[in-house]
Amino acid sequence: MERAENLTELLAAQNHVRNQMLNFRKSASLKCAIELGIPEAINQHGKPITLSELVSALPDNPSKASHIYRLMRFLSKAGFFVLQDQGYALTAAGRLLLKDDPFNLRALIFFMSDPVLLKPWNSLTEWFRNDDPAPFDTAHGKNFWAYAAEEPNFANRFNEAMANDSTFIVQVMMTRCKFVFDGLTSLVDVGGGTGTIARAIAQNFPNLECVVCDLPHVIAGQEGTENVDFVAGDMLEKVPTADAILLKGILHDWSDEDCVKILKNCKEAIPGRNKGGRVIIIDMILESQIKDDESVETQVGMDMLMLMCHAAKERTEKEWAKLFRDAGFSDYKILPMFGVRCLIEVYH
Repeated sequence: MERAENLTELLAAQNHVRNQMLNFRKSASLKCAIELGIPEAINQHGKPITLSELVSALPDNPSKASHIYRLMRFLSKAGFFVLQDQGYALTAAGRLLLKDDPFNLRALIFFMSDPVLLKPWNSLTEWFRNDDPAPFDTAHGKNFWAYAAEEPNFANRFNEAMANDSTFIVQVMMTRCKFVFDGLTSLVDVGGGTGTIARAIAQNFPNLECVVCDLPHVIAGQEGTENVDFVAGDMLEKVPTADAILLKGILHDWSDEDCVKILKNCKEAIPGRNKGGRVIIIDMILESQIKDDESVETQVGMDMLMLMCHAAKERTEKEWAKLFRDAGFSDYKILPMFGVRCLIEVYH
């Protein structure tokens, strides 16, 4: 009996290892489904689409048609498609693969599947044994930001992915926490990329002057509007003055030491709390009230991504509080508005 139980446990353990070691299958298959046009074909059909109808709608080599079923079976199991009335339909997650869905994650999927970003994962072991700053440096001989500055195609994919993510953030901000911007007359979006968030804030608050501050090659070619401007700068050196500073998905890219530098520069750029000054941070808080397995997996997975790209990290509330203290701030407030991410208001 004991041997039988041990064999059952061993078989379960083997299944677990096989599933985990091949997790890249999902991202690769998602990218493939988008490139083949599968989500669009299902959506345009207007009702659940049969396998034969789907195959006929795709511009694939006829000799590969019989394999579409296997791709659909795998991605259905992964929660992107569902069989209804003998046909495939999109799940809520599947709709995020559609190019016309306002909250689609296509750019993020393409970026995360980029060979440039995959290579450092295969350099982790070497990195643990050398003195390189991050696995990305080990894989490419330079850090993430230097690589992006020299490789426009990679930089564009990164900026598109960040803008892709910001579209959802904007919707939540304008629906759930618009009050955060009440009373402000000026705001600087530090590391704001191509300005997706700043433009949306400016549109909702016409009297609020918004400035996007990012590296010169990032903002090159970006055109401002009546109340949105683009300024080249380095947040490690100086941050433009404003009532409020926005840091969306920025600090998790940097070491504690660099985060303190950035936050100190932000503190110098804003007035005191009694005059409405604040730093608005959108980032994850590890070990927070979020306990469901999928959300926790997302957070710790992002932490590994930060390690791989920048030797940086996601942080617990205790770690955030220490950064704020070390930068000279006196208080902060957490608003759990964005699922696995939070909005943190920091004051001095």
